[in-house]
Amino acid sequence: MPTSATWDQEIVAGVQTFVQRYITGNAQNLEESDHYPEEIVSQLKNMGLYGAAIPHEYGGIALSVPTYAKVMEELAYGWTTLNCFINGHSSASSILAQHGTEHQKKTYLPRMATGELRVAIALTEPNGGSDLQAIRTQAIRNEQGGYTLKGAKIFITNGARAGAVLVLARTAADKGGISLFMVEKGLPGFSVGPDARAMGHRHVDVTELMFDDVRLSPDSLVSGVEGQGLKQMLDALETGRIAMAATAVGLSRSALKAARDYAAQRVAFGTEIIHHQAIQILLADMATQTAAAQALVQVAANTKESGQRSDMVSGMAKLFAGETCAKVALDCVRIHGGSGFVRDFPAERYYREAPYYILTEGTNEIQKMIIAKRMLKGDAETLGL
Repeated sequence: MPTSATWDQEIVAGVQTFVQRYITGNAQNLEESDHYPEEIVSQLKNMGLYGAAIPHEYGGIALSVPTYAKVMEELAYGWTTLNCFINGHSSASSILAQHGTEHQKKTYLPRMATGELRVAIALTEPNGGSDLQAIRTQAIRNEQGGYTLKGAKIFITNGARAGAVLVLARTAADKGGISLFMVEKGLPGFSVGPDARAMGHRHVDVTELMFDDVRLSPDSLVSGVEGQGLKQMLDALETGRIAMAATAVGLSRSALKAARDYAAQRVAFGTEIIHHQAIQILLADMATQTAAAQALVQVAANTKESGQRSDMVSGMAKLFAGETCAKVALDCVRIHGGSGFVRDFPAERYYREAPYYILTEGTNEIQKMIIAKRMLKGDAETLGL
């Protein structure tokens, strides 16, 4: 029986092999294709990655947070769309594994572990993004003892292809009265809007979800207790932010490699441009910032895994890795010159995808507010600051 450390190493090595064999050199074709990458998604399922956050007893592979972060980095090094297929589902899995009733765990987690059931998370609304306490979607108690769900959510990643959705809804008028519900597709009144026309991640469906008096059973309430939704969600978002930061690191590594490879081939003024000092300075900054982001992600992941409060350091990782990703992607375009502005080169795609890691899982401006708040409470001392 392999040790936990050996098992984690084998998982990461398997992901690296998968990326090298099926993604490297093919990501551009996958991105440009008109066909949804079903075969690639099937391989993610076969590797067990849909069960990354699910305990072994429910069929998952129960990765540690540092290993999960490394897996997300390696996937993103190949093609960041892969991460979009996995991350929200893993957050939903984590919520159910930690807070679901035993009935909910037995009903959903085994199917989620295999990827048979994919689950999205529905938080954002037309009038509110990062301010989750301002949500308007309501779950009102009905005469059968269940709930009637009314409202709408927007920008829901995998909202069209998911078989169920975790929906954050208000169950009482006060700010504390917010709960999570497991809502399966096919219920009367549950409809899916058209896909958003996003800058990147062409094959990831980002949709609006409408709930027009959707009747839910009492069993749909996560944990079976009202008013716990924000706490349940924020706990999972810490790991989600670490995963987003790790994804940004993977994209930064890809952009750095593309820039280095192009500079080693492109000749100007009689020599490859990688020998020009201006290019070397750009590459040095790109490499240093990527390495620093990578290290901070692992600090955040280790902190979360240890059970310590990690909202500040996960916010730091997401903030720094996201901003680094945006800068490295832009510098990659600069090194490519005019070639970086055309879709034949991956630099153009990296530049379009990079803002995603500044804007999602809580904008980087929100991360700064979280970091400052926790610093004022003394949390910076835990990092030796």
